[in-house]
Amino acid sequence: MAAPKLKMRLGDLLVDKDIISNDQLMQALSSQKQTGRKLGDTLIELNYLSERQLLEFLAQQLNVPFMDISQFKISPAVSSLLPEVHARRLRALIIEDRGASVLLGMSDPADLSGLDQLERMLSPKRIELAVVMESQIFDAFDSLYRRTAEIESFASQLEEEYEESSSFDLATTFLDEGGDATVGKLLQSVFEDAVQMRASDIHIEPEEHQLRIRQRIDGVLQEKILKENKIASAMVLRLKLMAGLDISEKRIPQDGRFNLDISGHNIDVRMSTMPVQYGESVVMRLLDQSAGLLSLEQTGMPADIVKRIRLQIHRPHGMVLVTGPTGSGKTTTLYAALSELNEASKKIITVEDPVEYRLPRINQVQINTKIDLTFSSVLRTALRQDPDIMMVGEMRDQETVEIGLRGAITGHLVLSTLHTNDAITSALRLIDMGAAGFLVGSALRAVIAQRLVRRVCDSCAIEYQADEQELFWLTNLAGERAKNIQFMQGKGCQTCHYTGYKGRIGVFEILEMNEGMMAALKRNDSELFAKLSKENPSFTPLAKAAFDYAATGITTVEEVLRLVETIDIN
Repeated sequence: MAAPKLKMRLGDLLVDKDIISNDQLMQALSSQKQTGRKLGDTLIELNYLSERQLLEFLAQQLNVPFMDISQFKISPAVSSLLPEVHARRLRALIIEDRGASVLLGMSDPADLSGLDQLERMLSPKRIELAVVMESQIFDAFDSLYRRTAEIESFASQLEEEYEESSSFDLATTFLDEGGDATVGKLLQSVFEDAVQMRASDIHIEPEEHQLRIRQRIDGVLQEKILKENKIASAMVLRLKLMAGLDISEKRIPQDGRFNLDISGHNIDVRMSTMPVQYGESVVMRLLDQSAGLLSLEQTGMPADIVKRIRLQIHRPHGMVLVTGPTGSGKTTTLYAALSELNEASKKIITVEDPVEYRLPRINQVQINTKIDLTFSSVLRTALRQDPDIMMVGEMRDQETVEIGLRGAITGHLVLSTLHTNDAITSALRLIDMGAAGFLVGSALRAVIAQRLVRRVCDSCAIEYQADEQELFWLTNLAGERAKNIQFMQGKGCQTCHYTGYKGRIGVFEILEMNEGMMAALKRNDSELFAKLSKENPSFTPLAKAAFDYAATGITTVEEVLRLVETIDIN
């Protein structure tokens, strides 16, 4: 194709069409000289126009179509006509193969140099150009340029090498004979795919006739099945070596950790192995250390919750608990609080299993039960280290609970987690674990309960009408107003990998102790405590907080009801 050209400079064109003012153009040009960025990017950054406005204008001027590809189903085989490295560098994506030509989307159609390179790469096919938003192109990259074919290729190669090995049944010998290189490439591809998809966990599960590799994405497992089930032992062995585990021991579970640098991300991998019927199952939790710590605001908490939590964590003493099931974001909330409290004037000690983030100035202790370095034993020592603030990874037993509570009433701020379903039952759980009611009532200041729900994908959100059964539950939860709300759901698109969801957001409830509630705890009166808690005007239960998200289109009815199933809403 003949490369399209603008008849005037972009800035002059925008001014000529009254899209921006001359003053705005001058300010953008001045800013551009300092940053070196393209004029279009600078105008968007200064909020003089949106990315969509700019691209629609460019498409009109260049006489090429503007396309919204979020609703366009693109084949990975088609997109792969342009290798990923070139696609990402030139911000270009093949949308459709039309035989003698390809429909190519670009976020910068005025990039003549890039177009020339693309024409040479795709020759003899002609290029039919379309303008596409850069954000949509990058979302499509993550979906289309997955490592699926690469993983299958390495798995097949590995099985062939494994079967040719002189010692088929002994993975150690196989690795020594050169198979280690192929295993490494396979695992590298598995990790790269997981990081690209923002997976939180990788599961490797050997079965009789296949090997199942699953990734937890936005809290939901997605799986890939490999027919090469015999390679599982070599993969597990290599992972054990990386984690410093005993490779000769396959009969008992083992835990370890290691670090990887994947596509510029520093990934901390926590690994757990468990013997199963056809080998060893491996689960790896991925923690992106390069992403850094989130502030309280960045966790997605509503502003009023942030304000109330901030008030509690800046108290000089007392206990603040964060509760919820595994994977609900408790650790993220605690680290956000610690990050805010981390000042030169405060001595902070944490007792964790494991230590997830390394924090400067904070004394972090890793639990090791093999040498009797338990939560309770470390807590006793920590109290003699003159701390202002202590963070206990989890209240696991009576001794740990009692030491933590006594620390909270003797001038220390104690932050910790508890595996309970909601804030009200958390205080009562401490008593059930053997703590004296007077201790709980005197020490506990606030309980934060939380869950993670999936966000509706903005690119494919459509209106959703709740059915009769859903309305029954929603009305029970929020009253008659539930019948007059227009809910949303995602129909599935390229951006969200056809799930209808993209990303997650925290749902929070915070229970702050008042005099009546503390008195009820001291008397071990659980019924009165629960009654006073629910009557507390500042208390909004988790289920109602989730419903509010659905009412504003942030999440779906499905996610609200999924959360309701895990808690008592009465």
